[in-house]
Amino acid sequence: MAKSSRKKLIALVGRPNVGKSTMFNLLTRTRKALVEDTPGLTRDRNYADVTLRDKSFTVVDTGGFEPTSDDIMLSQMRTQTMVAIEQADVIVFMGDGKVGVTPSDHEIVRALQQTDKKVLYAVNKVDSEKQENLFADFCALGVDPIYPVSAMTGYGADELIEAVLADIPEDVSAETETAPEPPLKVAVVGRPNVGKSTFINLLLGEERLVANPEPGTTRDSIDTIVRSHGKEYLFIDTAGIRRRSRIVDRVEKYSVIKAFRSIDRADIVLVLMDSTEGVTDQDARIAGYAFERGRGVILLLNKWDKVQKDSNTITGYFDHVRNSLKYLQYAPILTISALTGTRALKIFGLINELEAQYKKRVGTGELNRFLEDALVGHPPGMHRSKPIKIYYLTQIRTAPPTFVFFCNFPESIHFSYKRFMENRLREGFNFGGSPLKLIFKKKPGSRSYSDYGKKPRK
Repeated sequence: MAKSSRKKLIALVGRPNVGKSTMFNLLTRTRKALVEDTPGLTRDRNYADVTLRDKSFTVVDTGGFEPTSDDIMLSQMRTQTMVAIEQADVIVFMGDGKVGVTPSDHEIVRALQQTDKKVLYAVNKVDSEKQENLFADFCALGVDPIYPVSAMTGYGADELIEAVLADIPEDVSAETETAPEPPLKVAVVGRPNVGKSTFINLLLGEERLVANPEPGTTRDSIDTIVRSHGKEYLFIDTAGIRRRSRIVDRVEKYSVIKAFRSIDRADIVLVLMDSTEGVTDQDARIAGYAFERGRGVILLLNKWDKVQKDSNTITGYFDHVRNSLKYLQYAPILTISALTGTRALKIFGLINELEAQYKKRVGTGELNRFLEDALVGHPPGMHRSKPIKIYYLTQIRTAPPTFVFFCNFPESIHFSYKRFMENRLREGFNFGGSPLKLIFKKKPGSRSYSDYGKKPRK
């Protein structure tokens, strides 16, 4: 996320497992960051906008900073942290009161002192006045003041927050400006190691997310603003979703839960699959969840550069996808390479088109003229000796477009007729790749089949 010209950026920096994500959640008053007593859980920069005491700013959680480690993952996390430090207006260094000062703490503090940024020093995991002696050895860092806090309980947080807010102007824009429309939310989901983070980095044009051949690199769901042709999109990178039987630890379980929750809060879901492996059962499960939640779905076949091709390759692949995901026959499919960039930027055109279809509304008059024409050649049939009648049709919501058909025997409408009506709606009003929801409901005042044979109420 690029630094806003209107909001100060506050970066939380420190070694792994000192409580940065817990502090992030405290400041944002959310559970946006995944928290677990596991070093190195946070790997990417995680941003959120915050308003406290009439002041607005952006806070960024960073991965654990190990200044001298040669480990590839820790090195990538260190690079991410350095980017956050470069972007930040205020830096909050966090130490671990229960562990005490480490050589890495000394290295980090020396690096921060070489910046021209305001730096605040906090020692976390100090739960009460009786424990304030835990941070005494941090005085050896030669910095002052030092704020003893507990991000878990909130102890001492007020003093630290006051220091953070000291140089942040009051937010007066809320009274004078109309809030902008929130960006379209696009979740990128798939199995581990199919290229989700690499794909988002490509769209951004920077190494915003840690991308590594090691499966399970992404553990949290990370929100990232991507801009294209003057429009903003909120891309949500998610942890790889493995089969439930292969999930062996609690961290991965939480990561998968957050990945599914990301689908719940998204408008459009990009299901990323590995072209070299085809559609797996787990791909079908992930795509099926997005379908069931009524989200717009785009199917992306990544690693297309690794596929041996001939003139019939792409047709064969598309047929395989359609046959494997029969319930998503309408969903757009795109072959890409997140590594080389092949066709990846075409995703914005597909997203814009799908958004328009997903949020489309059709007037009731137009719908009922459509219904009249559809019924002429294809009546809904009979229930026993009684004709099924559809009286009128209306759209009750968008995202996804949802239609109610009022009739006398809704329980007798066959699924094949519902599918016929869905296809006619899709073709007649150019709903293209958007999901549609059809509800068949009894017309108020009409009698259903179960009512026949009963005496009318007086």
